[in-house]
Amino acid sequence: MQSAIKRTSQRVFPRGALDAVRQLALFACCYVGYQIVRGLVDGSQSTAFWNATKVIELESSLSIFVEPAVQTWTRGNDLLIGFADWMYLNSHYLVTFSALAFIYIRRNSSFYFVRNMFLIAMGLALIGYALYPTAPPRLMPEWGFTDTLALATGTRVDNEQASALLNLYAAVPSMHVCFSLMIGASMLTLTNRVWARVIWACYPLMVTWVVVATGNHYLFDALLGAVTAGIAWLGANRLGAARDGWRFRPNSPVPSKREQALAEAVA
Repeated sequence: MQSAIKRTSQRVFPRGALDAVRQLALFACCYVGYQIVRGLVDGSQSTAFWNATKVIELESSLSIFVEPAVQTWTRGNDLLIGFADWMYLNSHYLVTFSALAFIYIRRNSSFYFVRNMFLIAMGLALIGYALYPTAPPRLMPEWGFTDTLALATGTRVDNEQASALLNLYAAVPSMHVCFSLMIGASMLTLTNRVWARVIWACYPLMVTWVVVATGNHYLFDALLGAVTAGIAWLGANRLGAARDGWRFRPNSPVPSKREQALAEAVA
């Protein structure tokens, strides 16, 4: 019985319970700080709507302003728009946290690379929110957009009701797309089953459709979200080159003895 408990503990906590608590605390602190700073850098309403108009004009000049058409098509099917609303509200956290838990438990040797990638991406996003506050499409009904989340939940959040933890004008970059790319690419490499790899390969594309269909992001935001993910990957790769315990190791479920010896060096 004790040996079974020990084996289970070793699977759930590859580097010990203390390391798991440390990683949870790090993510929790960073997330709370991220939300607070995100609220504090909330741009003015006029600037945010001006920037949103400029995004729309840019996409129109490139003949890629298709967001209203995508939303109209999706709203034509109750199941599709219901699924899109649910995914927007839940996938960003549910799928991301579940995937991070899987990587930590089953692919622990790559977890610290993925962790660093997320922290870099969140820092870059705050810079984007501060430099280019942008109103999301759902706040631009004059351009043919609808707040599908408000229709689904019966609740509409306006600027006066926003708390210090909420920035209504944090459309650029799209962190839904950024997170989906970082998780999708990581899981695509770290899973062996073909069906799972297909799902993870399609996941970022599905999230891109979701954020557009629900009126929360422009294609411009999605593109910059992808760019943010790419820069974060490069940054995490540089950190991995500097510290062996922070490297990305595809399909290495069990830490090597050398990696276990380096556990204490991993922050």
